[in-house]
Amino acid sequence: MRTLRIAAGVEAASLVVLLGNLLTTHTPAVSSLAGPLHGTAYLVVIATTWPLPAAAPSGTRWLAVIPGVGGLLALRRIRDRTLGRT
Repeated sequence: MRTLRIAAGVEAASLVVLLGNLLTTHTPAVSSLAGPLHGTAYLVVIATTWPLPAAAPSGTRWLAVIPGVGGLLALRRIRDRTLGRT
C-alpha cells in the first residue's frame, strides 16, 4: 500500500507539472524529466494495484488504469473497502 500511495502521488504531481509546463513556458528540459517520471509512476500504480486482494472486486483494478488520477481513485476505493464502506 505504501508503494501505491507514493506512486499515486508522484503520478498526479508529475501530471500537474507536465500540464503546467505545457500551458506556460513549454521548457523541453521539464518535459524530458517529468514525462518519464509520470510514465514510470503510472506503470507502478498499475503494477501495485493489480495483485492487491482488496482491488479484485468492485473494478478497482480498472480505476488504476486511468492516467493521471487513477492511482488516487484506486487508493480511495481500496481504503473504502477495507474500512467497510461501500
